[in-house]
Amino acid sequence: MIFNPLILAGAFTIDVQPFQDSRGFFTRTFCENEFSAHGLVQHFVQANHSGTNGKGIIRGMHFQRTPFFEVKLVKCVQGAIFDVIVDVRKNSPTFLQWYGAELTAENKKMMYVPAGFAHGFQSLTDYSEITYMVSGFYNKESEGGVKYDDPKVKIEWPLPISLVSDKDMKIPFIDSTFEGVLV
Repeated sequence: MIFNPLILAGAFTIDVQPFQDSRGFFTRTFCENEFSAHGLVQHFVQANHSGTNGKGIIRGMHFQRTPFFEVKLVKCVQGAIFDVIVDVRKNSPTFLQWYGAELTAENKKMMYVPAGFAHGFQSLTDYSEITYMVSGFYNKESEGGVKYDDPKVKIEWPLPISLVSDKDMKIPFIDSTFEGVLV
């Protein structure tokens, strides 16, 4: 695996190195030793799998507050997505900055999302599927969000937005009372 540090400290894209032969390919998507060598979380408690039916659909931008932080390892296994993270760490020099990367079934690239980041994505194909490992158990009372079109963050989605859930539409814009999270 090739770990590519991002401008947002603690976040990475990860390129896998598939072994290919006449049968197809094999690659590792997680190795405790390699994650440890990069100072990354090596313990995941849950694996999730979601499918999105439509090009332009946005899911997210969600995060968990203390003490229920989540680290995520996201991989697109069918179709393509534009995966986005937003730094919501209160004392971070990159507070409210975002980064996006195209994850596809073909490029096999992964996104490592540290604790204290909001995460979401836009489907770039008519159907996409992602799998993601999560380091903490979901806690409804600790959930927070950044609205997908918040003017303080200014995420540049690559496609026109075709659908956003009612829940995500109700996330308020960031105002002077938004404190972010302490990690």
